[in-house]
This record gives sequence, structure tokens and C-alpha cells, in this order.
Amino acid sequence: MSKTLQKKFVVTAMIAVTVLLAVVLGAVNLFNALTQARQSDRLLTALAMQEGFGPAPRFDGDFGSQEPPFRREERGGFFREPLTEDSRMSALYFVVRLDSEDQVQSVDLRRISSVDEEGAAALALQAAADSRGYGRIGDLKYQFVEPTEGCRACVFLDVSQQLRSVRRTAALSALAGVLAWGAMLVLVWALSRRAIRPIAENMQRQRQFVTDAGHELKTPLAIIQTNVEAMELMGGESKYSRNIRSQVRRLSGLTQNLLTLARMDESSAPPQLETVDLSALAVSSLDMFRESAALKELTVEAEIQKGVTVQANRQQLGQLLSILLDNAVKYCPQGGRLALSLYREDRAVLRLRNTVEQTVDTARIFDRFYRADSARTQQGGGYGIGLSAAEAIARLHKGEISAAMDGDEIEFTVKL
Repeated sequence: MSKTLQKKFVVTAMIAVTVLLAVVLGAVNLFNALTQARQSDRLLTALAMQEGFGPAPRFDGDFGSQEPPFRREERGGFFREPLTEDSRMSALYFVVRLDSEDQVQSVDLRRISSVDEEGAAALALQAAADSRGYGRIGDLKYQFVEPTEGCRACVFLDVSQQLRSVRRTAALSALAGVLAWGAMLVLVWALSRRAIRPIAENMQRQRQFVTDAGHELKTPLAIIQTNVEAMELMGGESKYSRNIRSQVRRLSGLTQNLLTLARMDESSAPPQLETVDLSALAVSSLDMFRESAALKELTVEAEIQKGVTVQANRQQLGQLLSILLDNAVKYCPQGGRLALSLYREDRAVLRLRNTVEQTVDTARIFDRFYRADSARTQQGGGYGIGLSAAEAIARLHKGEISAAMDGDEIEFTVKL
């Protein structure tokens, strides 16, 4: 149990660490990408204004003066680099001038060497097809200006260095995130045992108490049962002796169920598995309850596919079937209906449906000591713990069990 708690603690902690790292590193990289993009946009706008000596259409208010932008002093900030003449000199860009019919008039490649005139002209014509007047083609951002009437210029800025910087930062942050995640995994695993120790010790004491109490109750219950039988031999049976015997049986059954649950909680190792013919086990289990069902005049239906086998512990699987069938017979009203089906899909599926007299809270039905009608359950001898044991058995076999209401019937589904 302590190992299970430790694994859950580590998994929960690492999920939190993963989300935190993803959010922080993602925010840093997103901010870096947006900052680089805005910086390149400002530089491109300034270059376009330098070319056209006019305000650019994309960034109204960035440069209100008609003076060429690189001749003015502009203050930068912590996240905003200033635009200076050095910015223009270090920028890789070229200019293509077009006439009113988008015919290439001239190409200026003095500030770049990776593009030839033919390629620059083709890029300008491709950009001219975009009505927005700005955009990006590969690693080149472009923007149009109109220096003179009937002529416009397209300024292309190479942003490959900025894109490489963004990618490099993303790769380094991803590597740092992986290393930090691994370091946190080692740290959390090292500290998890100390963190869960109080909880594990408390749970161990609770389980030990249940086990010890169950074993201690067995002796007085056996003595009471023996004394009642002796009293009946000497003085005959009475309503008092019948009540005592009935309650002793009830308490013995409750003790046995508690011990079963305690053993399952204590067992961290998987059960001893074998190939179990679930079809034959379901038939034999149903046959054991046919007489009880006949006493209540129940209609029993069975649709059991032959040859359905599973890898399971035969004794525990038989106990699960007995719990479900006993629960169905016990709470099915007089003259009701009980239907058992078994078939194989991707897994073995067992369905047990029976009539009930009232709606049951299926969300709580597997809670320990939950009973839909406590007064009736006391008369019927229920403990409110059998279905909890059934759920524990299913979980121990890596299966699942669920319950659902359908009109006046309840259906239990077990998948193994």
C-alpha cells in the first residue's frame, strides 16, 4: 500500500511540475517570439519609411514625422531595442520598385547577397498579389510604400536570424525543461517516502485494527453461538434464542467481510492467477442461488456464452459472483426479475440486472456501509459492505465494475 501511495504522490507531483514548466517555458518562448516579431516589424516599417519618406500604413503613430526615422533618436527599453542608423546598417534587406502596372522597374540588392535580381523580382511580384501591402514569404518580411505617384517600392527584410534565435531559445528552453523535469522527478521520488510516511502509518494502523478486531470478535461470537445452542438443547428454542442466533450470524458475516476487505487492502502483490472458465463459474454460482430465488418467486433469466475464460483468481472471482447474486436475490422484490448475461467483447463482460423497489444512488452504491434503505436492510441481514468487496476484487484483477439504474431495475456490469 505504501508503494501505491508513493506512486500516486509522485505522479500527482510530476503532473503539477509538468504543467508549471510547460506554462512558464511556453510563456517565455511566446513572449520572446512576439518581441522578436515586433522588433522586426518596427525595423521593416522604418526601412520602408526611409525608402519612401512617408508614414507606413501598418503602424500608425509609430513614426509621425516625415523625417527619415534613422536620423531621429529613439529611446529603447528593456524589451525594446532602439532604432538607430546602426540598425539599418546591420539589417539585411533589399528593395524592388514597381510601376503602376506592377512591372519591375529596378532592384536594389546592395544590403543583401543571398538573393539575385531574378529571385528578388519574382518575390516582389508574388508580394504584389497580396492586397494587404505587407506580409511574409519564407524568411523574408515585406512592406510596400509609394515614394511617388504611380510607383511603389517593396522593401524585403531578411528575418532569418531572428527566427533562428527564436528556435534556438525554444530548443534550449525545452532542453532545460527536460533536465529540470528529470531533476524534480529524482527529488520528488526521494522525498515522497518521507511525505507519505504519516499517511501510510495511519492507514496501516487502521487496517491492523480491523484485522485484530475481526480476529478478536471470532472467539466471543463462537462462544455465544455455542451457549445459545446449549440453551436451546436444555430449554428449547425461543424467540430470544432465535434473535441471538440471527444477530450472531449477522455479526459473523460482517466480521468476515471486514477481514476480506482488510486482506485486499493489505495485499500489494497481484493475486495468484490461473485460467478460469468464467462461463462455468457463472453457471455454478447462479445454480447456488436458484433455490433462494424460487422462494421469492423470482423470474431468473440466464444468457451465458460458453467458453469465456479469463486470467483470474478462481476463489476471488467466485466470491465476486456470489456477492452480486446474493445482493440481487436479497433486494429483488417478491415476484421480481433477475437476469444474468456473460459474453466476450475485447474483454469478458458480465451483466447482472434485477428489479428493485426504489431508486438507488449508483454513485454511492460501492461505498462501504452504504445502504439505500437501512431499515429494510437490517431486516434482510445486509451489511452494506459486500459491494465494496466486489469492487475491490474487480480492481485487484485490473478490471472495473459499475452500476446503473434503468427504470425499476438496476444493472451491474463487470469487465475483466
